[in-house]
Amino acid sequence: MNLRQISPGILYCGVNDRSTTLFEGLWPLPYGVSYNSYLVKGNSANALIDTVEIGHSRDFLNSLRDMAGIGHIDYLVINHMEPDHSGSIPLLLDMFPTIKIVGNMKTIQMIRGFYHINDDSHFIEIKDGDTLSLGDRTLQFVMTPMVHWPETMMTYCPEEKTLFSGDAFGTFGALNGGLIDDEMECGMYIEEMYRYYSNIVGKYGLFVTKAIAKTSSLPISYICSTHGPVWHGRIQEIVDIVKRLAAWEPEPGVTIVYGSMYGNTADVADLFATELNRLGIRNIKVHNATVENLSHIISDAFRYEGLIVGAPTYSNEVFPPVQTFLNAMRTREIKNKVTAAFGNHGWAPLATKAIASALEQLGCAFAGSVAMRQSMDAQTASEVKDVAKRFASMLTKA
Repeated sequence: MNLRQISPGILYCGVNDRSTTLFEGLWPLPYGVSYNSYLVKGNSANALIDTVEIGHSRDFLNSLRDMAGIGHIDYLVINHMEPDHSGSIPLLLDMFPTIKIVGNMKTIQMIRGFYHINDDSHFIEIKDGDTLSLGDRTLQFVMTPMVHWPETMMTYCPEEKTLFSGDAFGTFGALNGGLIDDEMECGMYIEEMYRYYSNIVGKYGLFVTKAIAKTSSLPISYICSTHGPVWHGRIQEIVDIVKRLAAWEPEPGVTIVYGSMYGNTADVADLFATELNRLGIRNIKVHNATVENLSHIISDAFRYEGLIVGAPTYSNEVFPPVQTFLNAMRTREIKNKVTAAFGNHGWAPLATKAIASALEQLGCAFAGSVAMRQSMDAQTASEVKDVAKRFASMLTKA
């Protein structure tokens, strides 16, 4: 049970998940994840903001039963329909048969599709800017489509200066005792925010930017996301991080991603790292795509300005783990990078050409490529040093 008061009118009633190993069946959860739900108390009505993933509904419903003095829950506001937040809707309807589900037109369509709830009397359809009175507290609805589904919205309570932001500003990581950022060491959550954003939301930066602009005039004391801590003392820092990510504005650093079958391509990756370090670059992340999880590779590639990618030719294609990474970069429409390519081949430099083409198609600055035949020699080493020097000179961030 994880029932906590955030402010006089708002309670946290979310749950921790420390058993799921892959979020969305893709992204590793070494620190778990929280599914956050909140109750807004008014003197004439109470509203629940989002639910939790169905596998953790027992703890969630027990928390609702144990809320001393709350009484009935009159409204369920759904900010986001992804099943890790909406999964408990049917059980909540069983517990509170007269509860009204509040959402926009697309939300209600998805509830009908996911959970086959078709009785119109269950729904209150709202539009951008609409409000719902709970008596001495008000809920105001802000449409934020494609952050990161088409129905997503945020809910604002002006009396508590609290923004319920859906997946925006969320992180991986279960809550370890603390709830509000002031109560905990936040380093892990901030690192996991980079990974969460790049893995889950990264493609939709334009829409995230619009959502931040739309809510920028609101006085906000708390940001209550659907995953991770409640942001309070560090709101400006967190908003600034997400702003930069949404604008594809990179931080200083270089990510080198490679695959290698017998170690020869790895030699080129290591030489690139050594040369860049010699040229004064200190923040260098080297990832072996063959053994590392794609989630962490995407996070660093999204975050840092420089990106160097290399792989051997494999059946006339790019070595598959690296091709998967390149596909992820294309899906996320990566921008504002300085890039370079390298490859290894036994007889035809197809991988090097394909990687260079993929990076150039992203519209990023391209410093050049190195096509090594079979193994490192003096000529290859010289080419790596030349490309590294040109690459370093193109970086705009120290």
